[in-house]
Amino acid sequence: MKIAYLTGEYPRATDTFILREVQGLRQLGVDVITCSVRTTSTDHHVGPEQKAEAATTFKILDAAKKPATLIRSHLRAMRQPGRYLHALRLALRTSPPGIRNHIYQVFYFLEAAVLVDHLRQEGVDHLHNHIATASCSVAMIASAMSGIPYSFTLHGPDIFFEARHWRLDTKIETAAFVSCISDFCRSQAMLFSEPQHWDKLHIVHCGVEPERYGPGPRPTRPTLLFVGRLAAVKGVSVLFDALTVVIKQHPDVLLRLVGDGPERPLLDARAVEMGFQDHVEFCGYKSQADVAEALSTADIFVLPSFAEGVPVVLMEAMASQVPVVTSRIAGVPELVEDGRSGLLVPPGATGPLTDALNKLLGDANLRAEMGKIGQAKVATDYVSAKEAEKLMHLFERYGSELPS
Repeated sequence: MKIAYLTGEYPRATDTFILREVQGLRQLGVDVITCSVRTTSTDHHVGPEQKAEAATTFKILDAAKKPATLIRSHLRAMRQPGRYLHALRLALRTSPPGIRNHIYQVFYFLEAAVLVDHLRQEGVDHLHNHIATASCSVAMIASAMSGIPYSFTLHGPDIFFEARHWRLDTKIETAAFVSCISDFCRSQAMLFSEPQHWDKLHIVHCGVEPERYGPGPRPTRPTLLFVGRLAAVKGVSVLFDALTVVIKQHPDVLLRLVGDGPERPLLDARAVEMGFQDHVEFCGYKSQADVAEALSTADIFVLPSFAEGVPVVLMEAMASQVPVVTSRIAGVPELVEDGRSGLLVPPGATGPLTDALNKLLGDANLRAEMGKIGQAKVATDYVSAKEAEKLMHLFERYGSELPS
């Protein structure tokens, strides 16, 4: 069986879990090719893995921008006029209201034919998509146009905010199966789909390679670590508010921020305004190896997000025996047991976040105990090789089925 993986942008520094999944399937003997709607910027190619994947990934928009390629792809798709028209009707039927949305839906249809042509040339048997928004619309239309079955991994949280806009109901209906990253995620998929489709909703966790992670030499000063996009949803502004109080009890504390994003200039300015020059370090995007090294020398990992699925970086921190402080949202409590492997706090609440950080900074024994419990949890339930094997079995089970 030959599988094609599709997502909006691949590879990205922020989506290493997709790269791990692809690599895990390949190690199991699955032939996987990768496709991306857009070309990622080079600042996401932070390590040799990303650079290698970027070089071999098929970029749909790059191909579609060539008129000859676009026309040829659609002419070939028209050789099956019934499927071609069915795909066009599906694209139009699932368009949200509004002229702009209709135009986007036509773009997805145009892109789908280019993808179909590539899949046929490569002899692909099954198409799998990550992130159920625009790229999944392309996958759904391409499946209808080609007869190649498709599936997708459902993450959240953004898709659940606009589930009707992105026609999650139709995507679940037409997919061969849906891989849900948590029980919470599956419950949301059930909310937006008909009961007759619930048996195709399966739990496949994102995972990590535990052997990559472990404790290292202790830092010379108390160190908090954040890894993620510097965007409003990650709650870094709330973390800064908490830090003003934490510094009073722990004057030497250092917060390291690994990642980049739209809020970087604002956070840079705010750090200066709040007098954090000696307490906050902006590190930018880092490779998987660099993130593992940063985790190995952190005392506490902190992720005060307002919305999440199940953050893979929490798994990486726990695998490194680092206790975590994070928000009690979505599927996070399925990973982090409050009071045992970390501390869960209400999202957006500065006081509880401050208290949790001060509690752990003041108790090295508690940090060590939580770190060991967290490492055991990840090693049991969130190993990427085991999760890739689950996904392989789903491909084998559903691979011969045509979309409904």
